[in-house]
Amino acid sequence: MAANTLPDEHFEVADFDEDADDEQMVSTNSGRKRLFSKELRCMMFGFGDDKNPYTETVDLLEDLVIEYIAETTHRAMEIGRTGRVQVEDIIFLVRKDQRKYARVKDLLTMNEELKKARKAFDEIKYVGNEGKLK
Repeated sequence: MAANTLPDEHFEVADFDEDADDEQMVSTNSGRKRLFSKELRCMMFGFGDDKNPYTETVDLLEDLVIEYIAETTHRAMEIGRTGRVQVEDIIFLVRKDQRKYARVKDLLTMNEELKKARKAFDEIKYVGNEGKLK
C-alpha cells in the first residue's frame, strides 16, 4: 500500500506543476506586456505592502487597473465625439466622485503649470543662446 501511495503523491505533485506551467504559458502567451508592474510595486510599498510584493498580486492589480482604464475610455468615447476621448469627457465621467474629480483637476492644473514653466525655460534658454551667437 505504501508503494502505491508514494507514486500517487508523486503524480499529484507532477500534475500540479504542469498546471502551474500552463498558467504561466497562458499569461505569457496572451501577448500582453506588463505595463505598470514597476509603478504598482512602488505604490503598493508606499501604501504599506511588502517591498517585494508577490508577482501574482501585482499582476492582478495591473489587470484591474487596465480593465478600469479600458472601461473608462470606452465610456468616454460614447459620451463625447464618437471615437475620440477628450479631457472634458473624462471630467464629465468623474464629476460625481469628489476624490477623482479633485485629482483630475489637480493633475490638469499641474500640467498647465509645467507647460508654462517649460515654455519660460525654453525662452530663457533661447535668449541665452542667441546672445552667445552674436
